[in-house]
Amino acid sequence: MSSQLFAKKSIDKLIADSENPETRLKKTLGPVALTSLGIGAVIGSGIFTVVGTAIRGEQFSAPSLWHAPILEYLIYGSQTFGRPGAGPSIALSFVLVAIACAFAALCYAEMASMIPIAGSAYTYTYATMGEFIAWIIGWDLILEYAVSNMAVGVGFSAHIVNLFDLFGIHLPAWLIQPTFLAAPEGFKYNGAFNLPAFLIVMLLTVVLVRGIKESATTNNIMVLLKIAAIFAFVIAGASFIKTDNWTPFMPNGYAGLLTGGSIIFFTYIGFDSVSTAAEEAKNPQRDVPIGIIATLIVCTILYISVVVVLTGMEKWGSLDPAAPVVEVLKKYNLGWVRAGVLFGAIMGMISSLLVFQIGQARVWYAMSRDGLLPKLFSAVHPRFRTPHISTWIAGVVVGLGGGLLDIGTLANLSNLGTLFAFTLVALGVLILRKRDAGRARGFRAPGGPVAPVATVILCGLLMGGLTIMNWIGFVVWLVIGLGIYFAYSRNHSEFALQR
Repeated sequence: MSSQLFAKKSIDKLIADSENPETRLKKTLGPVALTSLGIGAVIGSGIFTVVGTAIRGEQFSAPSLWHAPILEYLIYGSQTFGRPGAGPSIALSFVLVAIACAFAALCYAEMASMIPIAGSAYTYTYATMGEFIAWIIGWDLILEYAVSNMAVGVGFSAHIVNLFDLFGIHLPAWLIQPTFLAAPEGFKYNGAFNLPAFLIVMLLTVVLVRGIKESATTNNIMVLLKIAAIFAFVIAGASFIKTDNWTPFMPNGYAGLLTGGSIIFFTYIGFDSVSTAAEEAKNPQRDVPIGIIATLIVCTILYISVVVVLTGMEKWGSLDPAAPVVEVLKKYNLGWVRAGVLFGAIMGMISSLLVFQIGQARVWYAMSRDGLLPKLFSAVHPRFRTPHISTWIAGVVVGLGGGLLDIGTLANLSNLGTLFAFTLVALGVLILRKRDAGRARGFRAPGGPVAPVATVILCGLLMGGLTIMNWIGFVVWLVIGLGIYFAYSRNHSEFALQR
């Protein structure tokens, strides 16, 4: 049994399996399309939604152990009244996270150039650390992508409400609010269902089943529209900046800076999704590294531009946590800009949903192809050459989650899994450099061990800014995954069949 737990799948075998005619995916994506997929995932979920929570923080009327960042709890004890906001220093939080992500992106680029296979971190760990660790990270990625898209779906719904509001139409609360709301004492039944969040995911599921090329073309158009909306906000909002709003720059000190970084880390995971589409790239050894690195550079510039203007226009403690950009434009009566930003934000969130659904279905597909999930998850549509069953199941799961849960709960749950995945990919780079040093690499992270080691350290630091509740949720999800592995996956993997 122990030999199977740490059995590694050779890179050559992984590549050979990807060429199986029955499960082979269509190769249609170039570097521009891959970069657009990355930007589509990154821009939208963060600039227009989660950044509001990161700036303001989350405060409660009584001490809350479960919502305390774990480092803060270890240092100060349980007398915390929430999660401190970064305030105007959110710009530095973005810089911190961008640095951490830059090192992680270099590791992903190197791995993707060696192992151009669907599955991202799951596939990389299967080749470096064995089946058991691969299962853990694959199970973790399922949580990451699903929860991330549920949060984006909730943000999409909030912006649809704003769009209708522009025309004087007020949607009923039971149609646009989640069924369960998070509160310090636990979840509270709300007696509603977020229908817009559910419907947009199901609509995109239809698009994704029809083909990756069609999905990428749709995404390219939406990416251009949301970048135009971002430029409109930055240009229009710059004239309303009050420098006094930037004082104090770090209202909650380094605790707020770190916590803000931990919250917005969720917004950067789009570059990770580029690697999940590696198997559908025309020249993955070259194009995937370009897509990953270009995504990070473009999105960091856009993020910092937006938060500098946003915190200059409005005092940080007054920003709306769910839709900060459109709400501040509403306050300044910038109707035409608000309409443009609303449209761009909606397009941005749709493209984020599109890309993350691609990533999620490809992870399920890769795990199923290896026998760790039932074979139906790796079934490929005979005409469209897409993993259609995985795509439909992912759509239903994410759509229902977006309709049932609120955005704060959803965004926070995905961060720890993402950081954990980045850490394992970085360790995988070090392992392969030692164990398979002679293998050709289309890209190699510069600086020797600097990038992977820095990724491990910085991701560990950001993990410390996540709450005790996040850690408990992660452990619970892991325990469920282990139960599935030992009950099913261990007995159906290709290594089990070789026993």
